[in-house]
Amino acid sequence: MTKIYDKLPKTSGVYLMKNKSNKIIYIGKAANLQKRVKSYFMGKRDKKIKKLAHETKTIDYKKTDSGLSALILEAKLIKKHQPKFNVKEKDDTSFLYVEITNEEFPRVLLTRGKEKRQRKNNNSRWYGPFIKSSGIREALKILRKIFPYNTHPSEKIGKFKRPCTYYQIGLCPGTCMGKITKKEYKKTINKLEKILQGKTEKLIRELKREMKKASSNLNFEKANKLKKQIFGLRHVQDISLIKENNIKDNKKARIEGYDISNISGTSAVGAMVVFKNGQPQKKDYRKFKIKTIDKQDDVGMIREVIQRRLKHKNWPYPDLILVDGGISQIRTVKNILKKNKINIPVVGIAKGPKRNKNEIINKPAGFQKKTLIQIRDEAHRFAISYHKKLRKKQTNS
Repeated sequence: MTKIYDKLPKTSGVYLMKNKSNKIIYIGKAANLQKRVKSYFMGKRDKKIKKLAHETKTIDYKKTDSGLSALILEAKLIKKHQPKFNVKEKDDTSFLYVEITNEEFPRVLLTRGKEKRQRKNNNSRWYGPFIKSSGIREALKILRKIFPYNTHPSEKIGKFKRPCTYYQIGLCPGTCMGKITKKEYKKTINKLEKILQGKTEKLIRELKREMKKASSNLNFEKANKLKKQIFGLRHVQDISLIKENNIKDNKKARIEGYDISNISGTSAVGAMVVFKNGQPQKKDYRKFKIKTIDKQDDVGMIREVIQRRLKHKNWPYPDLILVDGGISQIRTVKNILKKNKINIPVVGIAKGPKRNKNEIINKPAGFQKKTLIQIRDEAHRFAISYHKKLRKKQTNS
């Protein structure tokens, strides 16, 4: 028998649950609409979820191109419809809003609904409400790297004796030292507000036109800056900002970890380890002897491994994919998943130039760093073990 969620797509978006009177009673976001909505009707659930599932008779949805778009759209729809299961036992005084202050150099702040009410006549611009703080906090954290914005009060603008800490790490545009004009800073805020309005794709098109114009005028410095912003926004489009309720922490998730082992491209192998409920599932571990690449190319090798892994439709998909590597590896895996119409978050662990760091890239909310490192280390161990075994076999043959 067809279930109420069977026809929902397995893509990111926003779902609207309606009762028998066709009234919206709950709005949520998801990286995988079908999987998320299905969880309301399956397994162990608390009383509130059971009541919601019982009252739900139809489900509408709106697909989005990313978790970021879903996050923004969810907030807009909740503000418009005020569904009872979203606001039940909780009013908007505790919700988070993004506040753009009405100052010469506007600040970008996260403000509780209670404070918003108290400051309703200050002419700030508000975006939200965001019911769960983790998503919007992560979104602003990422967006500030692309469009550095000001958080200094008006009386401190341009009066610092030395650059602030945020400027030194690329998150402040230089308002602390008077290094940016009001005109240039306003452009940054306008771009940020377009994203908060759900117009990310429109902004990307505008940036592309700006970049093309800058290149034609031989302003290569500006063109390069715009290129980086476009790349950053595309990267945000790939990042999952959605914290699924059924994956509240890494202990409940199924995670696949991948590593490549080779010496200058020889005897190259890939390894896949699987963790579920925080424990290794050794029966699900898999080895891959690299077949298509005979040189030092870790990105190409991870591409081959993921492509071969996805051919095994009988292997259950994970809730998260972890790769030993940085942006290049993550982007490669994401592109393969996208071509196969599979929506799974991808996280990487970069070691740095001196291979002495553990920088987590794309870490979804709710996953602990130490657990991700443990999985990476297990994938590394498994890959090296297979690599050594293969080399020994080749030496003895």
